[in-house]
Amino acid sequence: MRGTNPLPLTSYLLPLTSYLIPLPLLNLELVTIGTELLLGFTLDSNGSEIARALGEHGVRVVRRTSVADREADIAAAVAEALDRTGAVVTTGGLGPTRDDITKRAVAELFGAPLVFDEGVWQTVVARFAKLGRVPGASNRVQAEVPRGATVLPNRWGTAPGIWLEGARGLVVMLPGVPYEMRNLLRHEVVPRLAARAQGSVVRSRVVRTTGIPESVLAERLGDVETAIAPLTLAYLPGEAGVDLRLTAWDLEPAEADDRLRGAADLLHSRAGDHIYGEGDTDLAAIVLDAARARGIRLAVGESCTGGLLAKRLTDTPGSSDVMAGGVVAYDNTVKAAFLDVPPELIERHGAVSEEVVGAMALGAARRFGVDLAAAVTGIAGPSGGTAEKPVGTVWLATALGGQVEATRVLLPGPRANIRARSAQAALFLLFRRLQPA
Repeated sequence: MRGTNPLPLTSYLLPLTSYLIPLPLLNLELVTIGTELLLGFTLDSNGSEIARALGEHGVRVVRRTSVADREADIAAAVAEALDRTGAVVTTGGLGPTRDDITKRAVAELFGAPLVFDEGVWQTVVARFAKLGRVPGASNRVQAEVPRGATVLPNRWGTAPGIWLEGARGLVVMLPGVPYEMRNLLRHEVVPRLAARAQGSVVRSRVVRTTGIPESVLAERLGDVETAIAPLTLAYLPGEAGVDLRLTAWDLEPAEADDRLRGAADLLHSRAGDHIYGEGDTDLAAIVLDAARARGIRLAVGESCTGGLLAKRLTDTPGSSDVMAGGVVAYDNTVKAAFLDVPPELIERHGAVSEEVVGAMALGAARRFGVDLAAAVTGIAGPSGGTAEKPVGTVWLATALGGQVEATRVLLPGPRANIRARSAQAALFLLFRRLQPA
């Protein structure tokens, strides 16, 4: 219902202890709401993040369900999940538009009518004011809260989270916007749920590798899976390389952390210099840190990657003190004019060659007056390949103090994958060149 309620919301609150569910081992289900998820226009990144964050604190997501923006579907999914586990987290459907109906569907399940919360409304008004705007009438729905619910303040958006608990169980409603969901999860939800979970946790540690195929990496690691038991190891190949995910299941937090650290150390000893970091570490950030530590500035000269290498480097905050600039020399005349590549080199060896990529790296270093430069040239396809130089052939080079090191790789996949893998390979070349002698 809409309009200002004549009584303050606190008048309807029952003591929280009267609703507490005994959950020594907290299993819950996740219901992600949005027709766009079912149509395939939006990937459910929220679900993965929630499951990972909660698992680290002993709260296990045992089932994930996605439903459309239909009230009956939302109510049915939440009701079935409550019947199975008694605890549900939902994402999506808390905005101001007509398809944002999650609160209404869940409130009806609990017999808790929506009431207008003036405090939430003033928070919405204040947030709009900071943006130089005034909220419209449709935004008032974001200040409606199921009677008896706890508001989870959203300092990152306008839709607050909702913690609703009663005889049917517990439902935690979070907005679908990933940035808002992530912060509410971290600051408001995880502490509350972790307090109810048992001591054991499910924790993972990711070790990141690049420049080595999955099969070769598996041969290097050998019997490591036996050595790290009861931990498990998963190989996760992608454009950036192969991530190695170690997982500790149902262990006490301290033991899980110790075992994960020991297993990660073992992976480091086996995979060697193909490991560049852990967790969400980005290779571009590692390269920039290494260059910064040595007082070295960087430049790039790119052909087939079309600026992707420069983008990877400049996506990292603070890159301006290291990254001087780059040239996208897609056309051969640009290679000659802006990177000083002799035209006869291109004529004699072709644009995709060791000689040309080395000249590009030297030219980029001279052009920007830096100590270290990287260059990349290749055939990204789908056409342009030959028997001698098939699609996926890429030459990469670095020039440090006038000394060139070049390498050839043959990369799989369609055009976008080859370009992305080429940029990663160039970063790995820089990474190696920056290591102490």
